Amino acid sequence: MGWFWADTSDVPTTSVATSKPPHPHALGGEPPAGCPMHNKKTIDAFSSVAPAPPSPPPASGCPVPHGNPSTNAALSLAFSSSCPINHGEIAASPKEQSLMSKLNPLNYMFHSISQERAPNQTVALPTERDESSIPKGTGDGNWEYPSPQQMYNALLRKGYTDTDVTAVESMVAVHNFLNEGAWQEIVDWERRFGKGLKRGWEISKRGEENAQLELRRIEAQEGGQKEHEEPTLVRFQGKPQEMTPKAAILQMLGKVYPAKFETEPPFDRHDWYVTRNVNGEKKEVRYVIDFYSGPPEPTGEPVFYLDVRPALTPTAAVERLMRWGGDVWWRASGGEVRESSGQR
Repeated sequence: MGWFWADTSDVPTTSVATSKPPHPHALGGEPPAGCPMHNKKTIDAFSSVAPAPPSPPPASGCPVPHGNPSTNAALSLAFSSSCPINHGEIAASPKEQSLMSKLNPLNYMFHSISQERAPNQTVALPTERDESSIPKGTGDGNWEYPSPQQMYNALLRKGYTDTDVTAVESMVAVHNFLNEGAWQEIVDWERRFGKGLKRGWEISKRGEENAQLELRRIEAQEGGQKEHEEPTLVRFQGKPQEMTPKAAILQMLGKVYPAKFETEPPFDRHDWYVTRNVNGEKKEVRYVIDFYSGPPEPTGEPVFYLDVRPALTPTAAVERLMRWGGDVWWRASGGEVRESSGQR
């Protein structure tokens, strides 16, 4: 999804489905046909009584055989002791750019995607770009979403020449909607754990149903949410061909226990690199996002699930355990009943 953002410096009616793990967050919308995403090679030895001829220089080297004074004698008389070849010009000769050098390191897409109408394009597409709610890590505003024309050109550039041009505007709207949902999940996680594990546990220990209430209570004690520095998105990368360990485990469990775990593999995966303020210092946290398609609503509306969590590091492992464990313990131990009876 996010890979379509090409940054140089009517969302359709959707349904929202709630779900417990393995899919913690659900968003609805009309999906694209797929979230299309991202896809590299004898020297003859001569033995003779006669002196061996000098070996030819490499294509990028100097044609004068500097290493053999006897072969340079005639050239030395004609050109004195200086080499007639301008090595500076050779070093400055242009070389073909590699593919990675042509890509924007912030989103691994081409630095610019054309707004021009594609050849044989039968329907005009808007060129306006919507601004997201996602702040850039550079601090100069928010990331921008692609225009429908840029989306279409990007699809063609990646080889999806059978794309229905009339569906591109809906694809852009769904793309933007899912990215906004993913970012909101990240912001909520940072609000919970961005100021330390102890605070995160205080918010998580009464289960997910009470987490937002606990978060607002704690933020009010701290002086309000304004005191919390919002995270920013530094860069992101699409990895549709690399299944996350969690997604792979869920696929395996689906084969063993299909009634509970069976689901289609995620149709996309992204890694988002987010800033976190830790005691006044910026820390980069990598978030992993799996995009799932769910069974459609009875009305026919398709459903998407977003599984958003920090990548597994020692700190992130504790955060994930607190959030999952706090919710499981609260529900399994009858937390509401215990609190109402005065027990803790």
